[in-house]
Amino acid sequence: MKHAATYAGASAALVAAGCAADPSAPAAGPSSNTPAAGTVETPDAAVVTTNAGRVRGFTRNGVFIFKGIPYGETTAGEYRFLPPRPVTPWTDVRPTVAWGPVSPHGPRAGWVNQEEQFLYQWDDGFAGEDMLRINVWTPSVNDNSKRPVLVWIHGGGYASGSSQELRPYDGERLAREHDAVLVSMNHRLNVFGFLDLSRVGGERYAQSGNAGMLDLVQALEWVRDNIANFGGDAGNVTIFGQSGGGGKVTTLMAMPKAKGLFHKAVALSGSFISRHTPDSAEQLARAVLSELGLSAAQVSRLHTVSMDALANASVTAPQRVAPFSFPRPGTLPVISLGWQPVVDGVVLPESPFDPAAPAQSADVPFLVGNTFHEFTTSINNPQARETTWEQLEAALRPQTGDRTTTAIAAYRQLFPSAEPFEVAGLIGADMFRRGAILQTELKAAQGGAPVYAYWFGWKTPVLDGRPLAYHCQDLAFWFDNIDLCLQSTGGGADARRLASQMSRALVAFARTGDPNHDGIPSWAPFTADNRAMMIWDTTNEVRVDPDREARNALAEA
Repeated sequence: MKHAATYAGASAALVAAGCAADPSAPAAGPSSNTPAAGTVETPDAAVVTTNAGRVRGFTRNGVFIFKGIPYGETTAGEYRFLPPRPVTPWTDVRPTVAWGPVSPHGPRAGWVNQEEQFLYQWDDGFAGEDMLRINVWTPSVNDNSKRPVLVWIHGGGYASGSSQELRPYDGERLAREHDAVLVSMNHRLNVFGFLDLSRVGGERYAQSGNAGMLDLVQALEWVRDNIANFGGDAGNVTIFGQSGGGGKVTTLMAMPKAKGLFHKAVALSGSFISRHTPDSAEQLARAVLSELGLSAAQVSRLHTVSMDALANASVTAPQRVAPFSFPRPGTLPVISLGWQPVVDGVVLPESPFDPAAPAQSADVPFLVGNTFHEFTTSINNPQARETTWEQLEAALRPQTGDRTTTAIAAYRQLFPSAEPFEVAGLIGADMFRRGAILQTELKAAQGGAPVYAYWFGWKTPVLDGRPLAYHCQDLAFWFDNIDLCLQSTGGGADARRLASQMSRALVAFARTGDPNHDGIPSWAPFTADNRAMMIWDTTNEVRVDPDREARNALAEA
């Protein structure tokens, strides 16, 4: 049975792939700096002054767009593995109308899968070490507006991805339809951003294990210093990310250098514990050196090794000492992504949400959740629908043991019409679900700013409905980008209505710290008593932790 055979492996492959206007918003007044819809122009009005110099963007469909603005200098050569440097100022008007380089990374496993290509429509861009670039979408510029700023952090674990990787990441509709400013960026990944050389290379590399996270801090500093001229409010910044981007969000919540640079946080399908200790980080660093034929005494040669050789080592070295590993269903969401931040006691003093919510972010409202099926194995697997209940139980039993029968029964009771492959997806998503619940509970227990919990269950109709509510499916809805993502959503009135509801909730949360608006049921913050969760689907509803009994049945004692 193909489904049973691929159940455990497909999750690892997918994580590597890594994967209507808001009536409550203040209306943007008429302005000579507001472009007309249905046009693409590069007008003088699209010139904005930053603290490094002037940049020229373009306008499209009523939105000012700037792509590839440098927020730091090149990280190549002698500057590899070191904290990011401020960008060197320029004197002329700099064109910022096209994507900048993306962080180098290894080959994408998903390209071998026709249906994944169809759904995700990846844009891998071009790799380069001068990748510290930022992008901005805004309704207007240079007009003293103070719009909420949403800073998007892309997924792909800590090893791959970029700000242009997936179609939903486009910020045009959030800017135009919701009167918000959307910012995204590229930063260092894998060996370029998370290679901890401190124990083998000395003090020069004291922060190298978290260089990629320091890039994000510098990007947020750029937002603080420059976003006012782009129509944004530097005092109202929300960071949000999905999958690995969600992990980066919660990491920033625990980084002292990031304190005060953002005011709300959103983690989408990224609630897992994935951190290196200094010991495990050192093992990985030595494996990289070995892959490149270098000794510990030859660390300095890493600055002259070709970019491609380093990118290849970023794939092979973790396979030796820190391979992908996922928790069994029913256990704590501790995973190894190979490349991940280092709890070094300085840049990252503690592991966020392990064992407690970050104290420094107690005053930061938090929105967190995941999709129903996350890493479903039914993509590129038409035989999935043929799976029987007996086959599902046999496939799960090696991982869930004596809990298997009871757990399947609990999920069937919760979803009476679900087919076996759907229940497989629900159980396969357990690490995401359990992680989201854990972070929600810890944030609520902190007694500070509120936390809002959700569970996304809308199932795509494309490919005979087999992908279900898969990993990244929700992004088109949060960004209100159904029409850019027809191959993954199918389009249609139901999808567009849900996208309007979810994107309005996101921007309402960014604006006020409360996601409620008049188009959804009343959504209370999660508490230990009410355990309130928004279920996003064709019909939205707030329920009391609906899958708690099923999770408990699956939980390992």
